[in-house]
Amino acid sequence: MNTNNTQILKDKYNKDFNTALNIHENEYSHEDLISFLKNGSVAEKQAAVLKLDSVNTKEEAKILMSNLTGCDGKIREAVSFRLKEFIPEHPEFYVQFYDTILDSVIDINGNICRNILYAIKYLKNYPEFYINFCKKLIAETQLIINKVKLFNIQDGKYTINKEVFKLYWYLETISEFWRFIDKQDLKSIIAETGKIYDYTIREKTAKILSQINDDKDLLRIKQELKNDENYYVRRY
Repeated sequence: MNTNNTQILKDKYNKDFNTALNIHENEYSHEDLISFLKNGSVAEKQAAVLKLDSVNTKEEAKILMSNLTGCDGKIREAVSFRLKEFIPEHPEFYVQFYDTILDSVIDINGNICRNILYAIKYLKNYPEFYINFCKKLIAETQLIINKVKLFNIQDGKYTINKEVFKLYWYLETISEFWRFIDKQDLKSIIAETGKIYDYTIREKTAKILSQINDDKDLLRIKQELKNDENYYVRRY
């Protein structure tokens, strides 16, 4: 990297830092912070969401959720972190965002995935959310299983890891919402993921099965995984 580019990056960092510091140290109204979230720079949005005390309307929730996907990672992580507080306060504001939430549970940043899974536990009492969310979750999981099953060594390690990462977090999500998923769909997924070569996928499969004790087909797979070669799989 040449000197000019280094200076440009340094100047940008300093500008972003000063912007965030200004928002943090000074008093801004609730409306100002929402305005930053709607139209601000990366630094303004990140600082605003961290300073925000509450989300008071469905429209404000919509603005917040518009910053959960498709934007800079610093914003996405800040939003996901605050959703752990905001969703429990007004879960009814967020039931319509099942598509956005499904995208966020496979974010490239694992911290975002974890934050979102924690936050959406509070949406389990809302059929408008979990019916639509689980329907799309199952469809996407089945698609990714088919991709992973077809991988071979020529596909490239990065490509394989990227798809396995998505499947890992889909299964982690299923472990939270399995009660709302059609039993036949669940059995179809478990039958496939219990055989996938990557142990982290078998581990998440075993985690789901550890919560189920009333189906003979799933109990059979559960017992097979208790004898898996990998400790992290059989510990369940």
